[in-house]
Amino acid sequence: MLRIGVVGAGHLGKIHIKLLLELTEEFHFVGFYDVDDRAANTVVEQFNIKRFQDINELIDAVDCVDIVTPTITHFEIANLCLKKSKHVFIEKPVTQTLDEARILKELAREANVKVQVGHVERFNPAFQQAIPYFKNPMFIETHRLAQFNPRGTDVPVVLDLMIHDIDIILSVVKSGIKRVSSSGVAVVSDTPDITNARIEFENGCVANLTASRISMKNMRKSRFFQKDAYISVDFLDKQLEVVRMEDLDGEPGPFDLIFDLGNDKPSKKIYFDKPNISESNAIKEELRSFYFAVMFDTPIIVSLEDGFKALDVAQLILDKLTISL
Repeated sequence: MLRIGVVGAGHLGKIHIKLLLELTEEFHFVGFYDVDDRAANTVVEQFNIKRFQDINELIDAVDCVDIVTPTITHFEIANLCLKKSKHVFIEKPVTQTLDEARILKELAREANVKVQVGHVERFNPAFQQAIPYFKNPMFIETHRLAQFNPRGTDVPVVLDLMIHDIDIILSVVKSGIKRVSSSGVAVVSDTPDITNARIEFENGCVANLTASRISMKNMRKSRFFQKDAYISVDFLDKQLEVVRMEDLDGEPGPFDLIFDLGNDKPSKKIYFDKPNISESNAIKEELRSFYFAVMFDTPIIVSLEDGFKALDVAQLILDKLTISL
């Protein structure tokens, strides 16, 4: 059992605390730290847990730290933890700058500890079910649309929302990046609230990403196109749809759907798959995977390097976005 503490008792921090208290076979929850008295008092009353007044006392009392604070504070807190050789779970985006992420990578290597980044969509059951279907997708389209919420507007929508899809795409497309372009508009905040980006990979794959936090309805959907297959992942409703084509072998059945390519090419038989998705809590699953990585040295599913790469691409998009604006 791992002794764990949480830094940050805001909206997401409370969710992490609740789930860690449920993971009694994996974690011994020691307590939490937050500079905001109001938020901290609410958490103490709700969960009847210990609040540490000094962050260093919390770090010294645990084996690992779950950092669920605003991005601007990630580096400072993770730096403290890694210098004390503590394992770290850190919410996305991993840090505010690439230089900060580079320093954390070196500190983690020197301390020989595990660091996992909270790109939670990797643990979405619909995406998990889709992984076996991916065979070199060459065109990807993502839409991540959210109704306006003042929480999160301290950062551009690229770092608030789009970075989820950047991480998903990088986990699927095994290729270097050739070119990035983007455009966006600031509507209700001081940073872009809606952004479209295009990522061109060296292997020819193209990904178009749209993220908005000023939409009338919520949407989190990605579509992957590859040879003889179309894969649609609905991260919000946790649904997966797959359309596959295979060469027709023999005579078609009376209810088979056949695609005639003409020009003496073999016809294709079309298959529609809509697998049943097992219900699961993605945040709980990512915390459980962190436990296994620390205790049993299993691979980190979303590593510090993964977090760095996602931030790197997000920064490329932001750099281009600044020019277009």
